[in-house]
Amino acid sequence: MDPQAKPSNPNVAAVLSWIVPGAGHLYLGRLGWAAIGFVLIEGLYYLGLVLSEGRAFEYLDLELRSPVAPALSPELGNLGAFIYQLKSYGFGPGIMQPWPETMRLGSSLCALAGILSVCFAVLAHVHARAVRATPNAAAAPARDLLLAWLVPGLGHWMQGRRLRGAIVFGLLVGLFVLGTWLAEASNLSRERHFYFWAGQFLIGAPSLVAEALFGAMRVRSEIQYVDCGLVFGCVAGLLNVLAMIDVFGYAEAKLFGWPIKGSEDDAATKAVEGARA
Repeated sequence: MDPQAKPSNPNVAAVLSWIVPGAGHLYLGRLGWAAIGFVLIEGLYYLGLVLSEGRAFEYLDLELRSPVAPALSPELGNLGAFIYQLKSYGFGPGIMQPWPETMRLGSSLCALAGILSVCFAVLAHVHARAVRATPNAAAAPARDLLLAWLVPGLGHWMQGRRLRGAIVFGLLVGLFVLGTWLAEASNLSRERHFYFWAGQFLIGAPSLVAEALFGAMRVRSEIQYVDCGLVFGCVAGLLNVLAMIDVFGYAEAKLFGWPIKGSEDDAATKAVEGARA
């Protein structure tokens, strides 16, 4: 089916992709992209469920367990799989059981699938609007968005905005490292701090690597500055969302030929408008 045969609603494509990865591209008639999105993202989420036995939401304290409590987690980015996990596994059988040895890995894979699903929904939205663009050009906004999540500043760097990328990397990764040091790595445990962990997961690879190296450390005494550390690590991830939006906006402007604020093209546009006035 030719994706240019009929106009498609970008918002519908994005929402469908959010519900089931690949559904948005199926709506657009892009069968290859639909298959890639479904197999990759849902396969990753399923692997995470197998490794964690679907028990990630058991990390929530008893008083926080409600149908909407897990919504502040990266898994929500893959809405269909998130609902499936919540309905099929919920908050566990209600009896104390040891965690599986692969619990942390499985939980992180489900969260990663949620992030990838968001990027794929963005890709569906752009594909619906940029029907005349080449495949590589149309994929650029979603690709840069994913890179900006993976390593803060990497999306800016790949766009040629290297000074901004270096500043974003230094500030956000530095803030995350400071928070981890103050919290003595206790912030890296989703079991201890479900919501703070969700926030700092938005900083991508630094969070994943730190958790793989230090996430199993035991807390043997009171941590004096744990609250500051938790806030710093979480804020670093939330600030990276703003950096991701900046990266996407720049890539989107380049794709559609819009003037970019602060660029030479934008300055030239303003000069022309001033001359006409």
